[in-house]
Amino acid sequence: MKQCIKIESSRVILVPYEEKHVPKYHEWMKNPDLQEATSSSPLSLQEEYQMQKSWRDDSDKYTFIVLDKNIFRETSDEVKSMVGDVNMFLLPDVEETGIKTGEVTIMIAESLARRKGFGQETMMLMMNYCIQSLNIRKIVALIGEKNSASVKLFEKLRFSEVEKTYFGEWKYEKVVIESDWEHFKASTGLVYQETFYQRQSDSKRDTKNTQRRHPKRHEKSLLHRHSRAFFAISFGFLEKKIMWNLEQKEEI
Repeated sequence: MKQCIKIESSRVILVPYEEKHVPKYHEWMKNPDLQEATSSSPLSLQEEYQMQKSWRDDSDKYTFIVLDKNIFRETSDEVKSMVGDVNMFLLPDVEETGIKTGEVTIMIAESLARRKGFGQETMMLMMNYCIQSLNIRKIVALIGEKNSASVKLFEKLRFSEVEKTYFGEWKYEKVVIESDWEHFKASTGLVYQETFYQRQSDSKRDTKNTQRRHPKRHEKSLLHRHSRAFFAISFGFLEKKIMWNLEQKEEI
């Protein structure tokens, strides 16, 4: 299995998304505010288990549950310590640049865990994992128009605004220069530690007949991701074809 690690800093712990985390995650995603912030639609509990399995098994997706380290020290209970999640999706190299690119998303779901710096610390752990362990060299974030907290977070992490996408989201990106990243990481005093994580084995849960009620789940839906990537590839190809035809007409 991939991601058999947990990542710790001074205040948060990132652990792989497991079956035991699903019921609490499912309760989070019933919140309309979180649905809007993550461009998500509700799933049934069974569908949520299916999505967890997809993110665990698929080679182009990485997801971690964010734990409050203080709560975990007191309780030794991952579920009680859950405050959010962070994800990375490997993007296809549409323009054939050879630059390995990942799209990241983050959610601090527990209201009492917000405005404590957990978001920044979590993102720095995830970015460091992507850069050092996965050799990612460009990191992209798509942020909803109304999500001002995420805009501030990514600007603080020195992402640059690139464009507004066809889907109405702001696109931010950061091209990684390793020496600059190490300097920035040192300036923040980030504590980063990886250790082995014993993952759960498969349960006997039957998920083969579950289907998504709505393909709009932005952060967790492989269907949505691939349909959007396919649209981007198709649109890019069509745009190039139109430009080529115009050039041919001008030559004539």
